[in-house]
Amino acid sequence: MSSDAPQLIQQAVTGVVEEVPALKPLKLVVGIDLHGRGDMQQFRLEMPDMAVTKDIAADARVRIEMRRDFFNLMVEHGAKVADWEQAFNEGRAKATGVQQYLQLIARVVEKHQERARLRRAHH
Repeated sequence: MSSDAPQLIQQAVTGVVEEVPALKPLKLVVGIDLHGRGDMQQFRLEMPDMAVTKDIAADARVRIEMRRDFFNLMVEHGAKVADWEQAFNEGRAKATGVQQYLQLIARVVEKHQERARLRRAHH
């Protein structure tokens, strides 16, 4: 596994925050576990600064787990919020942690998608 994971994580989070700007001010520590062939890399994402470090993230309120190859593919193809949502719904990615944070993020994303659908319908 290469050490480009922190940049890829930052790229993925930046893409999501650009698509859903309401998530930008969220103060949250996220633990990210990327499973590879026989090992697992753990990262700590601190928002809103989007600082990514290789760390266990013991203070994380939310933890995200997925296979490293799947994560790389998602970022390479410029995954949108809908793609990430599908990955979570299909079980390719898993989010655990403080339920209030998970529900808040889900609600903010849902509201954003509703507004986007309404905008497209008006055109």
